[in-house]
Amino acid sequence: QVQLVESGGGLVQPGGSLRLSCAASGSIFNVYAMGWYRQAPGKQRELVAGITSGGTTNYADSVKGRFTISRDNTKNTAYLQMNNLKPEDTAVYYCAARRRSSPSSRADDYDYWGQGTQVTVSS
Repeated sequence: QVQLVESGGGLVQPGGSLRLSCAASGSIFNVYAMGWYRQAPGKQRELVAGITSGGTTNYADSVKGRFTISRDNTKNTAYLQMNNLKPEDTAVYYCAARRRSSPSSRADDYDYWGQGTQVTVSS
Protein backbone atom coordinates (compact mmCIF):
# COMPACT_ATOMS: atom_id res chain seq x y z
CA GLN A 1 0.00 0.00 0.00
CA VAL A 2 1.23 3.47 -0.92
CA GLN A 3 0.10 6.64 0.81
CA LEU A 4 0.47 10.03 -0.86
CA VAL A 5 0.42 13.33 1.00
CA GLU A 6 0.32 16.63 -0.90
CA SER A 7 1.42 19.97 0.47
CA GLY A 8 2.22 23.45 -0.76
CA GLY A 9 -1.15 24.75 -1.89
CA GLY A 10 -2.50 28.15 -0.96
CA LEU A 11 -3.66 31.54 -2.16
CA VAL A 12 -1.50 33.37 -4.67
CA GLN A 13 -1.94 36.41 -6.88
CA PRO A 14 -2.01 36.09 -10.66
CA GLY A 15 1.53 35.82 -11.99
CA GLY A 16 2.75 34.26 -8.78
CA SER A 17 4.30 30.87 -8.11
CA LEU A 18 3.70 27.85 -5.92
CA ARG A 19 5.49 24.56 -5.48
CA LEU A 20 3.44 21.50 -4.64
CA SER A 21 5.00 18.44 -3.05
CA CYS A 22 3.74 14.87 -2.93
CA ALA A 23 5.41 12.65 -0.36
CA ALA A 24 4.95 8.92 -0.86
CA SER A 25 5.30 6.12 1.61
CA GLY A 26 6.71 2.79 0.48
CA SER A 27 10.04 1.61 -0.79
CA ILE A 28 9.29 1.20 -4.49
CA PHE A 29 8.33 4.78 -5.34
CA ASN A 30 11.08 4.88 -7.95
CA VAL A 31 9.30 2.39 -10.23
CA TYR A 32 5.95 4.18 -10.20
CA ALA A 33 4.77 6.74 -12.71
CA MET A 34 3.42 9.88 -11.08
CA GLY A 35 0.79 12.32 -12.18
CA TRP A 36 -0.57 15.65 -11.00
CA TYR A 37 -4.28 16.19 -11.61
CA ARG A 38 -6.55 19.08 -10.80
CA GLN A 39 -10.28 19.51 -10.41
CA ALA A 40 -12.08 22.82 -10.47
CA PRO A 41 -15.66 23.20 -9.20
CA GLY A 42 -18.12 21.78 -11.69
CA LYS A 43 -15.39 20.37 -13.91
CA GLN A 44 -13.89 16.95 -14.48
CA ARG A 45 -10.58 15.99 -13.02
CA GLU A 46 -7.85 16.63 -15.60
CA LEU A 47 -4.24 15.56 -15.92
CA VAL A 48 -1.89 18.51 -15.54
CA ALA A 49 1.45 16.74 -15.81
CA GLY A 50 2.93 13.26 -15.68
CA ILE A 51 6.38 11.81 -15.15
CA THR A 52 7.69 8.34 -15.86
CA SER A 53 9.75 6.35 -13.42
CA GLY A 54 12.78 7.42 -15.45
CA GLY A 55 11.95 11.12 -15.40
CA THR A 56 10.36 11.72 -18.80
CA THR A 57 7.64 14.33 -18.52
CA ASN A 58 4.48 15.39 -20.32
CA TYR A 59 2.11 18.32 -19.79
CA ALA A 60 -1.36 19.53 -20.59
CA ASP A 61 -1.27 22.24 -23.24
CA SER A 62 -2.77 24.73 -20.81
CA VAL A 63 0.27 24.57 -18.49
CA LYS A 64 3.16 23.99 -20.90
CA GLY A 65 5.94 26.48 -20.29
CA ARG A 66 4.54 27.43 -16.87
CA PHE A 67 4.50 24.20 -14.83
CA THR A 68 7.32 21.73 -14.21
CA ILE A 69 6.89 18.26 -12.79
CA SER A 70 9.87 16.54 -11.19
CA ARG A 71 10.68 13.76 -8.77
CA ASP A 72 13.35 12.94 -6.22
CA ASN A 73 13.43 9.18 -5.80
CA THR A 74 15.83 9.46 -2.86
CA LYS A 75 13.13 11.35 -0.97
CA ASN A 76 10.11 9.47 -2.37
CA THR A 77 8.70 12.83 -3.40
CA ALA A 78 7.21 14.32 -6.55
CA TYR A 79 6.91 18.04 -7.17
CA LEU A 80 4.91 20.43 -9.29
CA GLN A 81 6.47 23.85 -9.74
CA MET A 82 3.82 26.29 -10.94
CA ASN A 83 4.87 29.66 -12.31
CA ASN A 84 2.93 32.53 -13.86
CA LEU A 85 -0.25 31.28 -12.26
CA LYS A 86 -3.59 32.35 -13.70
CA PRO A 87 -7.07 32.49 -12.15
CA GLU A 88 -8.08 29.54 -14.32
CA ASP A 89 -5.47 27.42 -12.53
CA THR A 90 -7.63 27.58 -9.40
CA ALA A 91 -8.52 24.02 -8.41
CA VAL A 92 -7.85 21.22 -5.98
CA TYR A 93 -4.62 19.56 -7.05
CA TYR A 94 -4.06 15.84 -6.54
CA CYS A 95 -1.03 13.67 -6.98
CA ALA A 96 -1.45 10.10 -8.13
CA ALA A 97 0.79 7.06 -8.45
CA ARG A 98 0.52 4.30 -10.98
CA ARG A 99 2.08 0.84 -10.71
CA ARG A 100 3.57 1.22 -14.14
CA SER A 101 6.62 3.03 -15.44
CA SER A 102 4.61 5.43 -17.65
CA PRO A 103 1.87 7.87 -16.65
CA SER A 104 -1.59 7.87 -18.18
CA SER A 105 -4.11 10.56 -19.02
CA ARG A 106 -6.90 8.39 -17.60
CA ALA A 107 -7.49 8.90 -13.90
CA ASP A 108 -8.80 5.33 -13.62
CA ASP A 109 -5.34 4.05 -14.52
CA TYR A 110 -3.84 5.35 -11.28
CA ASP A 111 -3.70 3.11 -8.24
CA TYR A 112 -3.11 5.60 -5.42
CA TRP A 113 -4.28 9.16 -4.77
CA GLY A 114 -3.48 11.87 -2.32
CA GLN A 115 -6.10 13.86 -0.44
CA GLY A 116 -5.64 16.99 -2.57
CA THR A 117 -4.43 20.50 -1.87
CA GLN A 118 -6.29 23.69 -2.75
CA VAL A 119 -4.68 26.21 -5.08
CA THR A 120 -6.44 29.56 -5.44
CA VAL A 121 -5.20 32.23 -7.83
CA SER A 122 -6.87 35.54 -7.15
CA SER A 123 -6.06 39.19 -6.67
